Amino acid sequence: MNKKMPVLFLSHGSPMNVVLDNEYTNSLIKLGQDLEKPKAIIIISAHWKTKGTYITYSNKPRQIYDFYGFPEEIYNIKYEPDGGEEYAEMVAKELKEEGAKLTDEWGLDHAAWGVLKYLYPKANIPTFEISLNALLTEEEHYNIGRKLRRFREEGILIIGSGDIVHNLRAADYDIYGKSHEWAEAFDNYIVNAVKNNNYETIINYKALGDISKLAVPTDEHFLPLLYVMGAQYKEDKVEVVHQSIQNSSVSMTCIKIG
Repeated sequence: MNKKMPVLFLSHGSPMNVVLDNEYTNSLIKLGQDLEKPKAIIIISAHWKTKGTYITYSNKPRQIYDFYGFPEEIYNIKYEPDGGEEYAEMVAKELKEEGAKLTDEWGLDHAAWGVLKYLYPKANIPTFEISLNALLTEEEHYNIGRKLRRFREEGILIIGSGDIVHNLRAADYDIYGKSHEWAEAFDNYIVNAVKNNNYETIINYKALGDISKLAVPTDEHFLPLLYVMGAQYKEDKVEVVHQSIQNSSVSMTCIKIG
């Protein structure tokens, strides 16, 4: 009998976090130590938006450094797990009605390896990504999470990697700069909705008006949370593993459900 795995929403923020020692990175290290070792990891990544739903399919997915202008030490970090092709096939089958397709044209981007480096530093767990289909509504993203939920029962860890608040135009260069009040307010509002399993509030986040436009000027970092909410069971316990704002306008909230 497999132990039901939790589902995680992890913020990744600036690529600088992959070489920093701070409360956020320490919280990920501790989380990794507390988690059971999964059979495989599914990552819904903010950094892979496509027309259609795609799943990475490769024996050894390539590591993608999808950023530029950072210190060389970041580009020297290697994180190269197996690609979990058999598990990717299972997920593709489950999402057949959604038209999901397997592809080797992507790999593991910074939204994936940037957090997994802390959770599972040995890179010894099969890992693959699911793209964000730009053609779907918020509810349709949530419903894919609903379909993925059953894989938790099979010992597979589902991670949505994004940021609840992600406004780079309003960002401060200082990673530890004072946070904007609206960024904290929106982050707290969404976290409370997660705690209460109020998924409709999260699906309809745009109804909040101006504050949602400030917090989520583009949706790719917010959408992974909809998959995580879809994969939640009513009886699941919700734990906020970490909550802070970096660069004044990027929330680093990490949530464990289940």
